[in-house]
Amino acid sequence: MAPNALQMLESFGVKPGKGPRSTILRAHDRLLAEGFIMQEGKGLRLTKRGEAELRRVSLADFKLKKPRRWDGKWRVLIFDIPETRRYVRFQIRQTLLTIGFVRVQDSVWAYPYPCEDLLTLLKADFKIGKDLLYLIVEEFEYDRPLKRAFGLH
Repeated sequence: MAPNALQMLESFGVKPGKGPRSTILRAHDRLLAEGFIMQEGKGLRLTKRGEAELRRVSLADFKLKKPRRWDGKWRVLIFDIPETRRYVRFQIRQTLLTIGFVRVQDSVWAYPYPCEDLLTLLKADFKIGKDLLYLIVEEFEYDRPLKRAFGLH
């Protein structure tokens, strides 16, 4: 992914304040306000409450709440975690499988429902920041198998 990809999206009609970046910022602010994360220098750290919530989420039978109707947008995660942090990469993949994400490619995963809060917690817990990118995508080439996997029509 290009370093300035989010800024380039403006030329395709994605307006600041309505795209993925503002969604993440709202989740960040909400988690700070609710005491799940705390600012530590330039990074974030989970609080005890955040750690407890992440443990609850990491349970094998956990599923995110699904809205009544799908908004037609895919939530896509792209991560590039170095080989030196192989175990973190494995933990993230296991967590995504548990939540219900579907693997599109090795480090590209898709989910049809909002999940910003959970991803902010994951980023803080695994200290992966910019190594994991969250995209909200309106169109996805070859999405028929994904729709089938999630029971969407």
